[in-house]
Amino acid sequence: MSNTIIDCDVHPRPRSLEDLHVYLPKRWHNSHLLISRPFYIHPNHVLRLDAVTPDNGSPGSDPSFMREHLLDPYGISYAILLPLGYVNMHPNPYMASDLASAYNQWLVDVWLDGDNKDGRYKGSITVAPQNPKAAVEEIAKWADHPHMVQVMMDSGANTNYGHMQFYPIYEACEHYGLPIALHPTGEGLGICSPASSGYPTTYMEWSVGLTFSIQAHLVSFITEGVFERFPDLKLVLVEGGSAWLPSLMWRMDNAWKGLRDSVPWLTKRPSEYVKEHVRITSQPLETTDHPKHLLANLEMMDAKNIMMFASDYPHWDFDDPKRAFPKLPEDMKNRIFYENAKELYKLP
Repeated sequence: MSNTIIDCDVHPRPRSLEDLHVYLPKRWHNSHLLISRPFYIHPNHVLRLDAVTPDNGSPGSDPSFMREHLLDPYGISYAILLPLGYVNMHPNPYMASDLASAYNQWLVDVWLDGDNKDGRYKGSITVAPQNPKAAVEEIAKWADHPHMVQVMMDSGANTNYGHMQFYPIYEACEHYGLPIALHPTGEGLGICSPASSGYPTTYMEWSVGLTFSIQAHLVSFITEGVFERFPDLKLVLVEGGSAWLPSLMWRMDNAWKGLRDSVPWLTKRPSEYVKEHVRITSQPLETTDHPKHLLANLEMMDAKNIMMFASDYPHWDFDDPKRAFPKLPEDMKNRIFYENAKELYKLP
């Protein structure tokens, strides 16, 4: 394949949490404070077994091997890296912001600069939303790095992200021209509320329900008027599914017709804000026994202009770019797999 793909959801991992200690104040070195997934556990394995590195390292921990295993075989021009630091789960906002800072410096040192710098890896600036002041400082620190292309927050939270305490983060994103990405992480863990009305019983219930928090944050962004306050802000919804988007836009538009007095700051239909300000990644692409139904859904959400391909490498539910989609119209395929991300992230 020629290099015609931008993968918008790739997860690099430290070989071990101890690798972050060099970037963290010593008071946080106790391992029990940095546990990354003490919650719903996949019944088999959350990482691809064939992605273990040649020296038996954790999947996603070796930039060179990822290049050989993912980028080169699939013709991926750029991989947008989203480290999963689970910083949002911690009740201590100082530790959360220090952990975010450690992940950012590690990402630059191991993946973006030095021996691994070839321009194909693009990074996300991790911030801790429970500490907006430190988050703004972290954005300012890394915004000018040539390979940092967006700001990232975990979608697990104790309140919806349209609320005003997060405005300083969005102001900084707009100022530096960086999109803000939300990725499902931490729902039901630590200070984060579950994605649904209660705590799931099984991993399957938890996994399916991750789309709920993404939807809730999107509704909050729109109804709270975030895009009116920050008209140049772009929001990226990562790994939260997409099949729900058409019906959610219809529901918001219908509600706005009768309830616009309660949101007087909105100057247009909610669906118009989605199409102007929101980009959504494809993985996990909800498949169906009838490909024509999926194609109709993609058309209804305007996927040609707002969807970006994502593989979720190296996770178990990896979407193979050669097989994830049914046959698409060529112009839609080119925009989903390449052009939409190229434009959003201003890639050469």
